[in-house]
Amino acid sequence: MSNAAFETQRAALADVVAIPVTPFAADGGVDQDTYRALLRRLLDGGVTTLTPNGNTGEFYALTPEERRLVTELTVEEAGGRASVLVGVGHDVPTAVASARHARDLGAGMVMVHQPVHPYVSAAGWVDYHRAIAESVPELGVVPYLRNPQLPGARLAELADACPNVIGVKYAVPDAVRFAAFARDAGLERFVWVAGLAEPYAPCYFSAGATGFTSGLVNVAPAVSRNMLQALRAGDYPAAMKVWEQIRRFEELRAAHGSANNVTVVKEALASLGLCRRDVRPPSKPLPEEERAEVAAIAEGWSV
Repeated sequence: MSNAAFETQRAALADVVAIPVTPFAADGGVDQDTYRALLRRLLDGGVTTLTPNGNTGEFYALTPEERRLVTELTVEEAGGRASVLVGVGHDVPTAVASARHARDLGAGMVMVHQPVHPYVSAAGWVDYHRAIAESVPELGVVPYLRNPQLPGARLAELADACPNVIGVKYAVPDAVRFAAFARDAGLERFVWVAGLAEPYAPCYFSAGATGFTSGLVNVAPAVSRNMLQALRAGDYPAAMKVWEQIRRFEELRAAHGSANNVTVVKEALASLGLCRRDVRPPSKPLPEEERAEVAAIAEGWSV
């Protein structure tokens, strides 16, 4: 990986990292035309980093063929307008195959989903990510970290072996823990992405994050960009004004253990006529009586 590519990838992570939804057609398959249209809407809205096969894209509900398709569509639509950070995961051979597929298409980075194995040791976490990172030394690698037990020294160990590990999507809901972890791992060594989106972005930026992920950006790109602009300027009162604007929407997504995380985003898009509200099990569409509140929020942002 060249120094120029390294710096380009780092800059792409220090931004709004959009996690596109995966729209489904009436027959249940991926709606390719709608997906392309949603991507173009994000790009036209100023988004410059896209993560196909993220959790907001229902990664774990997609088949292997669909995950490849979504990656291909995203790289094609992004062209030279955006960086592509492809979500990969599952068992090591599957993750490696997905990472190599992303590389062959021209994507610059992969995000390694949190291991879903019920028994994850700290040393095993390093081994898992090292196997993937070493298979694609040309790509920037970004672990998606949700494990509060993992010490920062383990991330430093991984990067010592794999210098293409350039950033972290940190999604432990504890700003104090994040501040300590980042400093133990190396605050300047990695790009720190607030992986719990806009609600956590202000407190994580205050501790060293320079980017944040977003599912809300599918609905209102300008709102997410406004928060980033305020955070980059160090204007926390302005950032909290945006926080207040998005609070209820994100509370609805987080309710019941985040059961409706994707559901609420797709409901908002459906209310704007941009895609169907369909989600796959174990998610479920919102009941009729809860849809009006989501539609009102989305309409308010579009004014």
